[in-house]
Amino acid sequence: MSKEQVERRLAAILAADVAGYSRLMGTDEEGTLASLRAHRRDFLDLKIAEHRGRIVKTAGDGLLIEFASAVDATRCALDVQQGMKERNISVPQDKRLEFRIGINVGDVIIEDNDIFGDGVNIAARLEGIAEPGGIVISAIAHDAADQSHQRGVPRPWRTIPEEHRASGACISSHVRGRQSSKCLMGRTGHNWRARSTRQTVDCSSAVRGSG
Repeated sequence: MSKEQVERRLAAILAADVAGYSRLMGTDEEGTLASLRAHRRDFLDLKIAEHRGRIVKTAGDGLLIEFASAVDATRCALDVQQGMKERNISVPQDKRLEFRIGINVGDVIIEDNDIFGDGVNIAARLEGIAEPGGIVISAIAHDAADQSHQRGVPRPWRTIPEEHRASGACISSHVRGRQSSKCLMGRTGHNWRARSTRQTVDCSSAVRGSG
């Protein structure tokens, strides 16, 4: 008996959530929900569409978004974080909605318009180590954007304003089931071009059985 065929494709995956969402909900549930809805309606969903992203699913404060390329995913992430910083200027620090974002490129399984697999799991794990207002991008996504640059597509991180370039992005690489990282946007104070934060995220459960 033949096995049921599984649909797969290569995709750039962006995972995002709101830092400190439980605290914000505990302090002001209705205000937090209204603020999140307003950000989605007036800003986030428009930026995602502008960069040709597809919202795969939402869960409370979380978003899982699929892009056709690492360049589109990274440009969207940068626009979102820079835009949210501007939208938060007049908001008290303890009421601000700040997103953490992780980006990965990988093989995904498609089922009923949802996506699954290691590529998704790793994006979620990278988002988990991002700082509020920060972006963590895997080495494979970074390399994919670099390859696009060699074909004449500008590197997306060249759009980072000068004031953010001292807080620079996350490059990760697999080493026996772990990912070492540096940051694209964050508050580390490291040079965005090269310096490693020596931060690691254990991806062994995400990649187990993939070989």
